Amino acid sequence: MPGVRLPTIPTHDVASRNSERSCYVTVGANVYDVTSFLSDHPGGGDLILEYGGKDVSEIMGDESSHAHSEAAYEILKESLIGFVANEATIKAVVEHDRPEDIVPMLPNKAGMEAMKANGAIGEVDQSKPIFAATGLSGVEDLTKETDLNADFKTHKFLDLNRPLLMQVWNGGFSKEFYLEQVHRPRYYVGGDSAPLFGNFLEPLSKTAWYIIPIVWLPPVAYGSFLAYQGLPSFFQTAAYWLIGLGLWTLVEYGLHRGLFHVDKYLPDNRVGITAHFLLHGIHHYLPMDKYRLVMPPTLFVALATPFYKLAHTVFFYDWYAAVAVFCGGIFGYICYDLTHYFLHHKTLPSYYKQLKKYHLQHHYADYENGFGVTSRFWDTVFGTELAPPKAAKAA
Repeated sequence: MPGVRLPTIPTHDVASRNSERSCYVTVGANVYDVTSFLSDHPGGGDLILEYGGKDVSEIMGDESSHAHSEAAYEILKESLIGFVANEATIKAVVEHDRPEDIVPMLPNKAGMEAMKANGAIGEVDQSKPIFAATGLSGVEDLTKETDLNADFKTHKFLDLNRPLLMQVWNGGFSKEFYLEQVHRPRYYVGGDSAPLFGNFLEPLSKTAWYIIPIVWLPPVAYGSFLAYQGLPSFFQTAAYWLIGLGLWTLVEYGLHRGLFHVDKYLPDNRVGITAHFLLHGIHHYLPMDKYRLVMPPTLFVALATPFYKLAHTVFFYDWYAAVAVFCGGIFGYICYDLTHYFLHHKTLPSYYKQLKKYHLQHHYADYENGFGVTSRFWDTVFGTELAPPKAAKAA
């Protein structure tokens, strides 16, 4: 029976909630919205605001500073809104061969074992039951599916049991609310993928990773051969091809930052919000969906066409040179899509483990930075490189 879990909230979102308007605190991996409690806190709201956006495990347990009763922890239980994947959690994901066991939080039984092995078990608060918000009674319940409607009832965003597209179209969401919710990852446990269209179009929204090389490698090979036939030498063909490969890295960064994450400039209407959801929002909402991690061929044709024309405009003096550049770029795209899939779902060699950690930070820590997937080079150039995360204190 399918179910949904409370969202995983980016660490930079948690850290920013430190005002009277919105105040979050964390205890280990648990995130609590204590905004409504500020005026009722016996020590005054200012004391909570001092720790707004931070882990309060130590201060709550410090009897010399301010002893907290069981009632205080009961209030926290009722304020649980989600979980945070911090440094130790991301490290466990990078090392584990099935990342979906761990993120989005909460981890399942296999994920809990992986976190134990990586020394991250303290990131999940096992000491205090969290009945009210999740129905969980202890660590033994972490692998149980939650109530079908719990996430929808709590956040009034999307019901993962029904087709998502029309919910986004008809939801009447403000841009601010939509962006907040879509960047808080959920974990769909009802099957391979949550329903998007709910009709005959559904298969078109799903693409297995191996389809990418099967569909695009033959055209790249044929185009490269054509370019070689028309250019003076193999070395000149290779030079143009490598120029295209290098240009792809910039295109990759530009698409991810300037199109997929055009969040600040997104029109505050349902057309803009729905387009954003289809292009990239659904990936941040359900980041471990194996069939929506790579780009469907139909969508890539639409995005690649203007770049084909651009290549022929820039290299107007030689049709074959333009084809070689374009083929190098398409090969770069193939590498990008496969890398993206493997970063989410496979155990990788050392260099790619660093990329994986970096990309997971983009999803679970700060989606407004870290746009490079195959490389962080352009993030460094344009000042959008992710800062090294600070490990949160264990509960």
